[in-house]
Amino acid sequence: MPERRTVALVTLGCARNEVDSEELAGRLAADGWDLVEDAAEADVAVVNTCGFVEAAKKDSVDALLEANDLKQHARTQAVVAVGCMAERYGKELADALPEADGVLGFDDYADISDRLQTILSGGIHASHTPRDRRKLLPISPAERQGATTVALPGHAQDTPPEDLPDGIAPASGPRAPLRRRLGASPVASVKLASGCDRRCSFCAIPSFRGSFISRRPSDVLGEARWLAEQGVKEVMLVSENNTSYGKDLGDIRLLETLLPELAAVDGLERIRVSYLQPAELRPGLIDVLTSTEKVAPYFDLSFQHSAPAVLRAMRRFGDTDRFLELLDTIRAKAPQAGARSNFIVGFPGETEEDLAELERFLTGARLDAIGVFGYSDEDGTEAATYADKVDPDVVAERLARVSRLAEELTAQRAEERIGETIEVLVDRVDDEDGVIGRAAHQAPETDGQVRLVTDGLATVPRPGRMVVARVVASEGVDLVAEPVGDGGCTEEAGR
Repeated sequence: MPERRTVALVTLGCARNEVDSEELAGRLAADGWDLVEDAAEADVAVVNTCGFVEAAKKDSVDALLEANDLKQHARTQAVVAVGCMAERYGKELADALPEADGVLGFDDYADISDRLQTILSGGIHASHTPRDRRKLLPISPAERQGATTVALPGHAQDTPPEDLPDGIAPASGPRAPLRRRLGASPVASVKLASGCDRRCSFCAIPSFRGSFISRRPSDVLGEARWLAEQGVKEVMLVSENNTSYGKDLGDIRLLETLLPELAAVDGLERIRVSYLQPAELRPGLIDVLTSTEKVAPYFDLSFQHSAPAVLRAMRRFGDTDRFLELLDTIRAKAPQAGARSNFIVGFPGETEEDLAELERFLTGARLDAIGVFGYSDEDGTEAATYADKVDPDVVAERLARVSRLAEELTAQRAEERIGETIEVLVDRVDDEDGVIGRAAHQAPETDGQVRLVTDGLATVPRPGRMVVARVVASEGVDLVAEPVGDGGCTEEAGR
């Protein structure tokens, strides 16, 4: 019997990339590849790259070079780039990085097994020529659902094999994506949609991810049920813009009806929605997010700035007072609701007065988590053509200044939560850190965590267990909490 082919998937970037990697894993496993965690033990190392900002692109290149080094002293025979950076730059990336044996775009995903086999056998698969993927789908959102010739990671357009190996399953229906979990975390992301119709002047994502297109509710529900069968307790809905979900399906309020259905899926304990646009956040959606059992009152709001002049230059909407009013509306309905956002400083034309306005907003917003980025030009964006650039040294100074403020404010917000009763989903248990989990206001990897004090508990809660606890201390953005009673973590409690 010939030796089995082995492949490792190295994922960088956002949760959307993690879903794409698990789809690639499903396709490869269904075609007979063995998946391994360590790239050094794989015949082929597939690096799912991020192409969003310069720092992410550098991380992607570093990961490809690190994987290439394995060819000198490990089993690895080939290194292949996929993902956003590969899609965005294609042949340009291949020419600049000859260490990569292949650069595959989204159009190659359906044939990923054949592509890797060709490369592993010493053949060459020509790198694609990047194109503006916004032009591949109809301008009218209502006409996009019928497009079956455009590659959309996370949206299957081919019929999966009838006999699938254990642990691989189409979420639902004949055209649902194959998926294989990479790891045993109790949380998993589910793609709600892909692409974006917004035209923010600093963002290149729509050009390589394409126009917005929703997945059908039945596919989302089917995938959530399958994940629950795999032991997942928390599902996080991801896309470039979740507040647009359903507009191409004829119902912009479709998310309000989908969330209660997801919350009713047996086995799931928490539903989390990410990537919300403030200008599109409807009162009805706020009501569902703040009042539906098992749906986390969590608001990942894309503010980006709060000074009106900067927002207009970004081709966005709002201002400090309107954003604060939105947060007040949310907290009036759910006082413990979590809120986070990212911000860009040093945008072309940003003045000291604009920066002071942003600081006024941050001071009043009481956000649980804040990401701050210094502006840099992105290829192909409108902002890259703006003339009134801020000096790079000034951008760096503003980044440091606002980052310090953000650190202070998020620590204060965490301290405000002392005394609250929270539900903690246990993520991991280890000798060094103890029992670590997250409350409803904390998304994986980005928003801090909770350390549970388990002294005196008859049973230490295992990963995937939901524990009722009271916050007793804070450590920066992180919380320390003591289980209430048995914390709901006895076997009989079932949570």
